[in-house]
Amino acid sequence: MAVVRDLRVLLRLRDFRHLLGVRLLSQGADGVFQVALAAYVVFSPEHQATAAAVASAMAVLLLPYSLVGPFAGVLLDRWRRRQVLLHGNLVRAALACATAVLMAAAVPDWLFYVSALCVTAVNRFVLAGLSAALPRVVDAERLVVANSLSPTAGSLAAFGGGGLAFAVRLAGADSDTAVVLLGAVLYLCAALVSLLIAPGLLGPDRDSARPPLGTALRGTARDLAAGVRHLLAPRRRAAAGALAAMTLMRFCYGALTVMVLMLCRYALTPGPAAGLRLLGLALGVSGAGFFAAAALTPWAAGRLGPARWIAVCAGAAAVLEPALGLPFATGPLLVAAFVLGLATQGAKIATDTIVQSAVEDGFRGRIFSVYDVLFNLAFVAAAAVAALVLPPDGRSAVLVVAVAVIQAAVAVAMARFDRR
Repeated sequence: MAVVRDLRVLLRLRDFRHLLGVRLLSQGADGVFQVALAAYVVFSPEHQATAAAVASAMAVLLLPYSLVGPFAGVLLDRWRRRQVLLHGNLVRAALACATAVLMAAAVPDWLFYVSALCVTAVNRFVLAGLSAALPRVVDAERLVVANSLSPTAGSLAAFGGGGLAFAVRLAGADSDTAVVLLGAVLYLCAALVSLLIAPGLLGPDRDSARPPLGTALRGTARDLAAGVRHLLAPRRRAAAGALAAMTLMRFCYGALTVMVLMLCRYALTPGPAAGLRLLGLALGVSGAGFFAAAALTPWAAGRLGPARWIAVCAGAAAVLEPALGLPFATGPLLVAAFVLGLATQGAKIATDTIVQSAVEDGFRGRIFSVYDVLFNLAFVAAAAVAALVLPPDGRSAVLVVAVAVIQAAVAVAMARFDRR
């Protein structure tokens, strides 16, 4: 009842609703755009995708996040975050339109990747800005509930956008351009909703002198080192431990994502169209796991504590995922997708809460940029490892068992950390 009451209070807050609206539209557009890329790279009949090709595509799209991320943190601690949400989504709408034009013109693949890379690079500013701004529109008492509702609702919006993209993509063989244009429209809508938020509301605070922008950019390494020192201070080591655990869980998520892509493309379906439908179903089931995590985490984290809840999520995944994944059959695979969604999102909600509660507002942009960098490096590393381990059809017991071992290690480490 307390969670329901807090949710009702949050949804009565106008600025929280507006920030949530920006997140839903923006991440819905991300889901549309990501499915368009997956369909083009993995499920196009003209492409014989391999695990190495999937890993290469992920590296092209995700490694630039790590390059942009540190600069995003420095700028988010200086720029008005509302303006970042506005202009970031406008730029992504324009770039998505350019990507659609390139697809229609049948240009070389590398040029398509460059355009898509630019869209995802801007995404770093928007997502980090949304996370850093959340404590400015809710009070500390309801921050756990806000972290359950807002990022999880954004993830569900991404799944919903992906589902819409699947529907458009499966409607015709030449619909990739239409899917990308749909994403551009959603980015534009997110920019328009951000105009409902007062420009100075989302911070950062202006009560301390800051160096000129050029000096700040040249001092990015020093700023990040200061942010890391802030994170590693004795009273904030819980946040550092949670970030480390979440990075390892993200690695596991990335490795299993590549495996599921290859299984859907080759092992479990007769062709690309059927594989795309199965992938859509798996993503939908995983989205249901995200929703279950949003409903369960406030209660569980309140009873157990966020660190212990992360340990429970990792431990459950370590036990259930190999039991469900090793048969390499469609039914158990879908159940495993639900478990992976619930465990990963439950741990992420707890991690977000620990980090936001421990980090001062002037450092949040930098810390969440470090968070994003760790996420993406872990995902790219997982894709590279999966490319080395996976056979052509995606069936690899070695990968499933290795992921389970990592998740078990995270569970043990977080349980010990919680006791200390």
